[in-house]
This record gives sequence, structure tokens and C-alpha cells, in this order.
Amino acid sequence: MTTLQRIATASAALCVSLLPVFAQAPAGEDRAAALKQALAKNKAALRQYTWTETTVITLKGEEKKEERKQCQYAADGTVTKTPLPGAAPPAQQEPEKSRRRGGGAVKKAIVSNKIDDMKDYMERVKALVQEYVPPDPQKIQAAQAAGNMKIEPAGGGTTLTLKDYVKPGDAMTLGLNPEGTAIQTFNVKSYVEKPKEDDVTLSVTYGVLPDGTSYPQRTVLDVAAKKIGVTMTNSGYQKAGS
Repeated sequence: MTTLQRIATASAALCVSLLPVFAQAPAGEDRAAALKQALAKNKAALRQYTWTETTVITLKGEEKKEERKQCQYAADGTVTKTPLPGAAPPAQQEPEKSRRRGGGAVKKAIVSNKIDDMKDYMERVKALVQEYVPPDPQKIQAAQAAGNMKIEPAGGGTTLTLKDYVKPGDAMTLGLNPEGTAIQTFNVKSYVEKPKEDDVTLSVTYGVLPDGTSYPQRTVLDVAAKKIGVTMTNSGYQKAGS
């Protein structure tokens, strides 16, 4: 598994994340407690399902790789992923002369080398993403105790924002639907080493299955400093054995 694939996998860990909370929970400690319970409840519900994960990796805005995998939970709670045949990135049209000289192969080698050269940096990005995904109830409670949790209405729904969640100056924001019964969005703004110069953003849009279980429908990771993007889409949820 490549470094970029492992980062996508870290993002996919949101499959064990947040279920509907705050519908009736009062402010303060009860909200953090409700979130902790919701994390466990949604994780248990998602373990019944299999689904298809599609990951697209881009470099400087150009698609470089696409993968499809069949996913399901193992008995120990980890997610197993089986590669599926998937669409390859659109072929780049090369001039006839370039093709005769093996220009396409040279270009692929250059792109591969560029990605390999960033392995160390991307390992640090991977480690950073894992600090946020899935959200840690203890860290949420710590942010609340430090006065860094803010709850406010937004667009007919509610947002829960946690400041200094992992690093000074970072922010993690959860968006709830108007009824306050389901999480619709999950956004993180952080950095690897230096704020503004080394930013990383993670954005997740949630869907809801027929039984009410929430799942990460689309996850987008943007590593601005290196112009790398990872987009993961989850679809085709079915209960195992059905």
C-alpha cells in the first residue's frame, strides 16, 4: 500500500465515526457524553454493512490514480478492503513522435518519482490525519473543559466547533442537520509544521442509510503545500450476507 493510499485509508476511518447526537442533549458535559455514546452506536451499526470505496488521487489538479475496493468489517473491528477493477485515469494524449520514443513511459516514471520523493512528508500528513479521524471523545471533552468548544445555529442546523483540538490554532467543525439528529458535514483545518505555510484540510460530507445509520459519503483531503488531493467516495452499502 502506498503512502497516499494509507492516507486515504486514514480518511476512511471515518466509517466508524459520528452518529446523530444533540437532538435532545442539553449543553455542557451532557453533549460530550452524548457524542461519546453516538460514536459507539454508529460504529456498531456500520459493522453490519459492506460497501464500495472509490479513491481518486490528484497531483497539481491532475488525476493520477483511481482505485475501487470492496470494504467490510472484520471480527476485530478493522476494515478489510479487497481491490476491485476500476476505471483508470483518462489517458493523456501524447504527440505521435513522443509515443514512438516512449514519452508516455517517461512521463509516468517522472510522476511516480515525484510522489515517491514526498513519502516522508506524506507520512507526517498521514499521522496528522489520524489525530483527527475518528474523533476522540477524550479530546472533545478536553477541548470543552478548556473552553474551546462552541455550539451555534447555522443554516437552519447546528455547528459544533472545537478549537486547539490537536494543535494550537487548528479547528474541527461538525455540522448537524436542522433537526439536530444527524451529522451532515465534518471539517478539519490544521497544519503539518507551520500554520498557513503548511496547511492541510479534511472535509467530509455524510449520507444516511435507510435504517438511519450515518456514513461518510464523500471525503476530500487537500495537502495544499504539495498540491496533492485525495477524494474518497463510499457507495453501494448493503448489509453483509444480504
